[in-house]
Amino acid sequence: MNPLNTRIGILGGGQLGRMMIEESLRLNLSIHVLENDINCPCAGICDSLILGSLQDEVAIRKLAEITDVITYEIEHVNTAALLRLEAEGKTIIPSPKILQIIQDKGLQKQFYLNNNIPSSVFVLVNNKNEWEGALAQINSHKFAAKTRTDGYDGKGVMLLNKADILDNLNAIPFDVPCVLEEFIPCQKELSVIVARDRQGNTICYPSVEMEFDPIANLVTFLLCPAQIDKTIEAKAEEIAIRAVKALDGIGIFAVEMFLTPDNDILVNEIAPRVHNSGHHSIEACYTSQFEQLIRILANIPLGSTKTIQPAVMINLLGADDFSGTYEIDGLEEISAMEAVYVHLYGKSENKPKRKMGHITILAETAEEAHKKAQKVNALVRFKPNK
Repeated sequence: MNPLNTRIGILGGGQLGRMMIEESLRLNLSIHVLENDINCPCAGICDSLILGSLQDEVAIRKLAEITDVITYEIEHVNTAALLRLEAEGKTIIPSPKILQIIQDKGLQKQFYLNNNIPSSVFVLVNNKNEWEGALAQINSHKFAAKTRTDGYDGKGVMLLNKADILDNLNAIPFDVPCVLEEFIPCQKELSVIVARDRQGNTICYPSVEMEFDPIANLVTFLLCPAQIDKTIEAKAEEIAIRAVKALDGIGIFAVEMFLTPDNDILVNEIAPRVHNSGHHSIEACYTSQFEQLIRILANIPLGSTKTIQPAVMINLLGADDFSGTYEIDGLEEISAMEAVYVHLYGKSENKPKRKMGHITILAETAEEAHKKAQKVNALVRFKPNK
């Protein structure tokens, strides 16, 4: 089959799908999307939009009928339906068998343990009645509580103090199956994006370091390459590749990791899709993560992941003080700056902490990029339409 005739289906019509489509336009590939919102970011630029729930097997099968390969830009999809399609011979990348593991943080942690992937100590609980006994197995004063399913973008995740919970069991925030993890002190949070094609060829993007919004728990600031020495970089890449190969993964995988004060690397989570920690690659790398996934889906050889210039990526999160249509303060000033690239996701309304877009800043050195990014960050603000 001619790879340029590949018809690609995407489950989810958000900004990740939009950037995949944008990066596929040069190849004239046919992209079809399933989403329940006619005004989603992918609307208007995909070849067709099937309106329906990502849980609706009938709608998923409609997408399958008009495409050669299916991927997803969000984990909250009907995995059982995808497993049935895969068993019937449909190509789904990454495999829904991987999605089964990733969707359940408990299974994900057990997978790391079973495959000798370094990660934090954890205990699984089914309900709040099991927390007290489980916390006896947690050695750190702080711990992370994560709902096993349905959490995303910081939802279903809390950092808690063990003594506070033991003193007041009514303060337990979740009464559903959870993972309780020992708190990992870290000097940096890292991400390595791994690309693996259908032939098993594997390549990494340079490590990035991330800063998070303390309230929304979303990445707000990213620096590429990470400011770490070559030994740590090599170790991070080795662990990331080992994890993806253990999953028998095909596609794009973001492996998020903690770098401890002792220079140990522990895997936090894996996302089996293009990821926020790789947005900078559109301008900063020879092949963006989005084009790379398109190449894998169309069975085209992997592209170079080398960095062209150091980069900083800033997430544009919705303003906290209003919901509704918006203007952007500072857009004219930053548009006049060299090597500053604004990406807006086609979302017509501001909502607090909503992902509205991102900005990538390139420079000759990481220090210059960081300095310019601080200036950009101080200028940009969402405000209500007049």
